[in-house]
Amino acid sequence: MIIGLTGSIASGKSTVAKMLEQYEFPIVDADLVARVVVEPGKPALQQIKNKFGEDIVLEDGNLNRPKLGNIIFNDPKKRLDLNAIMHPAIRKEMLEQRDKCLRDGHPVVIMDIPLLFESKLQHFVEKILVVSVTEENQLRRLMERNELSEADARARISSQLPISVKEEGADAVIYNNESLEETQQQLEAILRNWKVLK
Repeated sequence: MIIGLTGSIASGKSTVAKMLEQYEFPIVDADLVARVVVEPGKPALQQIKNKFGEDIVLEDGNLNRPKLGNIIFNDPKKRLDLNAIMHPAIRKEMLEQRDKCLRDGHPVVIMDIPLLFESKLQHFVEKILVVSVTEENQLRRLMERNELSEADARARISSQLPISVKEEGADAVIYNNESLEETQQQLEAILRNWKVLK
């Protein structure tokens, strides 16, 4: 079974991902994949260099992330140019990692994709597990974690699909508002229901 794990910012998705690691399920992490595809020697890095210029790559061959960030932050067209390079590379690498896990004989693979719905990647997985949280908890956690003002935190939250929309698209939802123990119990109940845990 291929399980897509997603949530919204500050919902606790990473916490649930760590819990899933304890069951020794292999995890394909979209955020890690996004770093892998721009490692020195990778085609995506060469494409970025061709598009944004030689000085986007540091002397050691790595991507100059702050510089690239400054370029795309202020220019929507350049951000689209970058996404046109990154998104296909990330998807290809994620599918390769997923398929390798399956070839290696893992019966369950977790695909940790923060923007699963936004990127319309539901077809990558068989079941979708959404980690949800109340709006108040989400706002409070994000302000505390990232030391943001309420206005900045709200802006970040509103840049993603509402959590209620993600819940509607889920096969199961974990409500991560109480203790870690309660979250873990919900996770175990779902995995048993899906017959991936005995």
